[in-house]
Amino acid sequence: MMYKAFVKAVSCYYPNRTVTNEQLVSEFPEWTVEKIANKVGVHSRHIVDENETAVDLAIKAGECLFTEYSLIKREDIDFILLCTQSPDFFLPSSSCIVQAKLGLLTNCGAFDFNLGCSGYIYGLAVAKGLICGGIAKNVLLITAETYSKYLHPRDKGNRTIFGDASSATIISTDGFAEIGHFVLGTDGSGAENLIVKTGASRTPYKANDLKFDENGNPQSSDYLYMNGSEIFSFTQHNVPIIVKQTLERNGLTLNDVDLTVFHQANKYMLEFLRKKIKIPHDKFFINMAEVGNTVSSSIPIALKAAQTSNRLYGNTLLCGFGVGYSWGGCILRVIK
Repeated sequence: MMYKAFVKAVSCYYPNRTVTNEQLVSEFPEWTVEKIANKVGVHSRHIVDENETAVDLAIKAGECLFTEYSLIKREDIDFILLCTQSPDFFLPSSSCIVQAKLGLLTNCGAFDFNLGCSGYIYGLAVAKGLICGGIAKNVLLITAETYSKYLHPRDKGNRTIFGDASSATIISTDGFAEIGHFVLGTDGSGAENLIVKTGASRTPYKANDLKFDENGNPQSSDYLYMNGSEIFSFTQHNVPIIVKQTLERNGLTLNDVDLTVFHQANKYMLEFLRKKIKIPHDKFFINMAEVGNTVSSSIPIALKAAQTSNRLYGNTLLCGFGVGYSWGGCILRVIK
């Protein structure tokens, strides 16, 4: 029997604490509120408290979904996929903890996967495989990230960009958008251009090698390092190719696309890509002003915002790209 897979519901959760551009400028007076907003496209971002983790956000996103969609029952969930790069523990899997905290049945499969900005696309692909393979009927895909824990307090560049958030999506045998075909890719040769080098098995102990460059920006193996120029080079070269391949894989042209939702990296990069690929303004969705770059949660957050504002219809092209390097694209065919 052939199955189809659909996105059935999407919910999001944000930590209570926010950091505004005004607050950042008070710490970095050489910047201005306008400069941050114009270049990055972010006015404020949500940040977890010290004792708040990605698992906490994941649970909150799940609870939001069950509250928002009362017809979706906990006992109907038969698989959990949790995408995070900031798990609570090396073991057990965070998805196992989430299963128990959400009160889901024990006949529910669950596993974590470690991906960043392409994570939602990969999650949709795995969920579709589980549905079409007859392994599951209702998959709960959760993204939860707390990059703020990886940022040095003096890292003004990354602190303006990243925010913490989570999302919960039901992929099922019915829903409002059929999931089309995927294009996925990996180039691990770029791994060191976006990395936290210490803390895991390769280098378990802190390096304590903090130094500052000529512009006063911190550099340390113990915090997130992003080579902005290399990431931009990777993105501007690869994303147009991903879009072309995704359209071809789904038998579409760019004119057939009603809405484009990219990973919400930063405003400058998104506008650069939009112009390079020649996507019209009215078919390109940006939603990061109040949340920032939320890594694997950025696409579902944008999807939810597009749905709420009645922008989500027809053929919607999704594209995620970033840390790894890793990338993915797919088409959602919105049917109602």
